[in-house]
Amino acid sequence: MYYGDKRIENPIRWAMVGGGVGSQIGYIHRSSALRDFNFQLVAGAFDIVPERGKEFGQKLHVAPERCYPDYKTMFAEEAKRPDGIQAVTIATPNSLHYEVCKAALEAGLHVVCEKPLCFTSAEAEELVALAKEKQRVVAVTYGYSGHQMIQQARQMIRHGDLGEIRVINMSFAFGGYNEKIEDRVPSAKWRFDPTKAGPSFALGDVGTHPLFIIEAMIPDLEIDNLMCTKRAFVEGRQLEDNAFVIMNLKGTKSVQAGAQVYCWASSINCGARHYHKIRVVGSKASIEWDDERPNQLSYEVEGEPVRILERGAGYLYEEARVEDRIGGGHAEGLFEAWANLYRRFALAMADAEKGEYQDFWYPDVKAGAQGIKWIEKCVESADHGSSWVSF
Repeated sequence: MYYGDKRIENPIRWAMVGGGVGSQIGYIHRSSALRDFNFQLVAGAFDIVPERGKEFGQKLHVAPERCYPDYKTMFAEEAKRPDGIQAVTIATPNSLHYEVCKAALEAGLHVVCEKPLCFTSAEAEELVALAKEKQRVVAVTYGYSGHQMIQQARQMIRHGDLGEIRVINMSFAFGGYNEKIEDRVPSAKWRFDPTKAGPSFALGDVGTHPLFIIEAMIPDLEIDNLMCTKRAFVEGRQLEDNAFVIMNLKGTKSVQAGAQVYCWASSINCGARHYHKIRVVGSKASIEWDDERPNQLSYEVEGEPVRILERGAGYLYEEARVEDRIGGGHAEGLFEAWANLYRRFALAMADAEKGEYQDFWYPDVKAGAQGIKWIEKCVESADHGSSWVSF
């Protein structure tokens, strides 16, 4: 059970780029990072409009002189301070992720970055190498993976409760963009502009979430090849709002050779709030997780009644109970999941500051790079008549 007791010696001096006025994701980052007192928000370049960013930062109790007009100024000025920032969260439109992340690493800062980490595998590989060279942590906020039942699934697969993995069915198919809302909602417009969003919308914005969850559940998962079909159903969109991907997996300790994965990524699934589900089928049993019911995990053994495993229960694996924040029976949600990740990020950063490194799980720079590679391969397949491409 975790009650927010101190796990690192001193809070990490932390800043944000983006996440200002009207930013839902910025609020989630701040609420999660500050929950356990592992981070202290001391600076920010919160808005593309400097005056608005400064006013917003002061409302967050950031000193006026540490509310900066842009990230370059912030990195330069904070480097001059004995109490300068140690880490930064990037909560901007996608097109800025790579340049801000690179600049932060070059400034010797740890980074928490919204996905996608960047636009191309070449950029991703550069960030992986730079993080290693600077010995800095780069974390990617695949927020749903912080839910405890994802850790329970990971342990069940690790301990062989499902047998060899044969089939995975995953989806993130919501309905909120089933019409051209970007014409009236400014915050949605950039998502369909390839210069700001990158080469994909549905695959990159939502498809990478279930992809990372299955990688978290099955650490030795390896994609052999894949086939993708995608299209924009809403007229005038430059990027897809719906996509289907089929993948074949390589055989590993957990996965049967030739195992298959199906992914549906969409923003036009009318009536669906999220439809973000993961079903893992093994040779002994299956499990299913739904992010709209994140505190439960369905455990299904052929010929036996379905078991619904509950968050916080004593029968779960110990690794799944470590980050319980409240007794079983109470519902935990997205903020707790993100807080679990930020706690892990803080532990990794604190160790890196001391030149020590724990071998524990969190979505890191390599996970971010894997997501970029997957998007590229999906786009390559779709652009070549939905042909099979090697991963």
